Amino acid sequence: MVKSYIKFLQFILFFVFSSLLSGNIHAQCAGDDGELTVCDIPNLANRSINLYAVLGGTPTAGGTWSDDDESGGLDANTGVLNAHLIRQSRTYRYTYTVNGAAGCTDNSSVVTVTIGGYSGVASNSTQCSANITFNLSEAFNGLFLGPQDYGQWYDNTTNKKVDPVINISELEGDYGFTYTIPAIGTCPEVSSTAVITVVRAPKAGEEINLSLCASDGLSAYKNFDLNNLLAGQDPEGTWRDGNRISTGELTFAGDRFVDIEKIYDRFGEGYYYFGYKVLSQKPICPDDEKVAWIRLEKKLDFTGATVTVNSDICETEIPTANYSVTIKKGPAAIPNGAYYVTFQVSGLNGRTEIASANFNNGTLVFPINPNYFQDVGTYNVNIISIYKTNSLKICANIMGNLSDDLIIYPLPDLDNAKIAQTTTCQNQGALIQISDAVKIGDGIYDLTYNLSGDNQASGQIARVTFTGGNASFTLPPNLSPNPGNAVITITNIIHVISQCSNAANVSGAIVIKHIPYTAALRMQIKNVCFEEPVTVSLTGLGALTDISLSYIVSDNTTSTPLTINLLVSGGNASFIIPSTSASNPGSYAVYIVNLTDNKNGCGVNLSNLSHSFLINAIPAAPSAAPQSFCKVDDATIANLQPNGAQYKWYTSETAATPLDPAYVLQSENYYVKETSAAGCTSPATMISVTINDPAAPELNSEGSGFCGLDNPTILDLTNRTNSPASVVWYDAATNGNLLPSTTPLVQNGRYYGFDFSDATNCISEKSIEVVVSLTNCDAPENLFIPDGFSPNGDGVNDVFVIPDIDFLYPDYVLEIFNRYGSRMYKGFKDKLGWDGINYETSGISNGVAANGVYFYVLHFNKDNKPPRQGRLYLNR
Repeated sequence: MVKSYIKFLQFILFFVFSSLLSGNIHAQCAGDDGELTVCDIPNLANRSINLYAVLGGTPTAGGTWSDDDESGGLDANTGVLNAHLIRQSRTYRYTYTVNGAAGCTDNSSVVTVTIGGYSGVASNSTQCSANITFNLSEAFNGLFLGPQDYGQWYDNTTNKKVDPVINISELEGDYGFTYTIPAIGTCPEVSSTAVITVVRAPKAGEEINLSLCASDGLSAYKNFDLNNLLAGQDPEGTWRDGNRISTGELTFAGDRFVDIEKIYDRFGEGYYYFGYKVLSQKPICPDDEKVAWIRLEKKLDFTGATVTVNSDICETEIPTANYSVTIKKGPAAIPNGAYYVTFQVSGLNGRTEIASANFNNGTLVFPINPNYFQDVGTYNVNIISIYKTNSLKICANIMGNLSDDLIIYPLPDLDNAKIAQTTTCQNQGALIQISDAVKIGDGIYDLTYNLSGDNQASGQIARVTFTGGNASFTLPPNLSPNPGNAVITITNIIHVISQCSNAANVSGAIVIKHIPYTAALRMQIKNVCFEEPVTVSLTGLGALTDISLSYIVSDNTTSTPLTINLLVSGGNASFIIPSTSASNPGSYAVYIVNLTDNKNGCGVNLSNLSHSFLINAIPAAPSAAPQSFCKVDDATIANLQPNGAQYKWYTSETAATPLDPAYVLQSENYYVKETSAAGCTSPATMISVTINDPAAPELNSEGSGFCGLDNPTILDLTNRTNSPASVVWYDAATNGNLLPSTTPLVQNGRYYGFDFSDATNCISEKSIEVVVSLTNCDAPENLFIPDGFSPNGDGVNDVFVIPDIDFLYPDYVLEIFNRYGSRMYKGFKDKLGWDGINYETSGISNGVAANGVYFYVLHFNKDNKPPRQGRLYLNR
């Protein structure tokens, strides 16, 4: 303002000074250029700045003003500048022009005005992040002058420049932004700061819609979390069922799991909608809801479906033909409705096309452009895919091979074709060969023909297959009953498939020869054994000399056709049936089915000439296994298995004489053969015969002496052999009794040991004889001799016996004397002890010893041991 005031004073002084100048000076009608700086933009005085007052010199009033830099603040009619209307801080030029004034050397002047910056009055603003963006210019207080344009916004948090429009979608909280206009001239930099409070909007997320082919199985979606249909959603939202008919899957507040498999089972394919809503915590932001969908589609199965392109034509029908494609479903149901069918047509004009048509009760029909089919040929129409018009093509429908050929057939034309001359036999078919039919396409045709000459017929039909212009067929045998010559003429040809027909005129010659005479022909075959030759004898061949026979060898299940060339002599011939034709035993029959005279090549089929014969089976080699016998059993041929009148045993495979049944077997190989009732002998089966004879056992170094005090048994004797695990003992060398292992051994007992083999179940032929001694005892230092006994018949101590004396001193002698020196008893081994009877001399009480003291003398008779004396007391 001060500067403007100075400018104003300068203007007044200039005006006064100018008025004092002499009037002879040429005037500057527009005055002089002026300058003005305006910094305090919002000052109301700056709404009406008189630029005329800024001009220097003595401007002439009534001139015109122009806004050279288009500041937008100048009123050109009045020269008043409104700084509030200028939207940018910068320097502007305004030109004052005076036109039509005489004597003016300068009719325009420029006032240069510097507009300082004005950043406006900022105010705080609260925004919802759902607005996505916010224009910071809206943060200024609308009650005040708006800020100038072209300032720069700064983010107070980062102190970085930002655009006026900021993204607030991810912001939440208070954010400061400063709007700054830089200094210009003497005007300082100005700034205004706005605080933007961003309230975070609820986020229902972004939809991730789910498309599933229900036919591929939905078991993985039985507990599907609907949250998977969204991304970036707030967790506190709730789901709702958005379908016209509720699926019933959301059963309580907060439920978010649905069974998609169950939905499909209940409602089938379709769209299923579910809404997720998040409530706003502050009123400035609205609630947010997103609706996601699940699309379930069913795979269509066209397995077994058929495609028919209607229809094949002859080439003459091309100009007027129309075509359609019919698709009929297979076993699987196809819903009625609209479908897109993608198909491909082969050929020069072919391409891929999509047709729209409806399935109705399993059938879909759509027209196909006839321009695809304008020439003779085969055109393939292949169905690539079929989908409902509303399908997302989630499922890969099962298509199979859905295609059909449309054929445009040429007219059959036999022009220039030829029939070769043919020769046949009487009552046999003639091969008719057609060639050079170059105008006939490959395929099946019906020919109409006539016969003339020695055999005649008319209107006969033959079906033939042409390949490369050639075809053939056989004239039926009934059309050549007479030998001689005939002519065949083809009069018409029809293509079987298309029924395209055309007239023809093609002829050829036929020569018919005689056949053999067979009324007297007979056959004979004898039965044989397997692998013997089977000879067939023939009679009644008449004057034939060189023939070929076709015959069948049959075994009632299979038939083998054979052919043989034979020379005939005197009306007879014979041959041998190949072994491969009767390769197994059984019942066979030979049927002669054709006889051909090799001289002219003509034959006759026979139906009643046969003969049966047998090939007797050679018995299979008998089933026999290696056999073993015990030597003691003296086994013979009669003991071998198998046995019976049909079995014979030999010493070698080639031996002719069988062994006598009484032949005693040895350890060697034997061969058995079986002869059948038909006299056929089997191959030999070899077996190995083993005669087992364990060696007799032997005693070890301990020998056969035992001590009777040890109570030895057969087991103790067994343990003294070289085969204690297998030896057995008998009480006689032959026909003895088997002794158990617990049998006590007896003095001088004779025992016969045999070795028994568990492996062969055989006992040794030879044995060992053992005589046992029980006296092999060690004598004690002090032999116990009782000092008395009581022979009173009470069964207790009735006999005076020295224990174990028989085993310790087997050769002992015991003498007992009375006190008078008379011997009362003399004992030794195997004699009972003294029972109180005087056996030596007659004594008192008829030899009965009285109670009292008696004396004994024991003679050991062993190891030079001296006799022992002592006394004993008898007390009855």
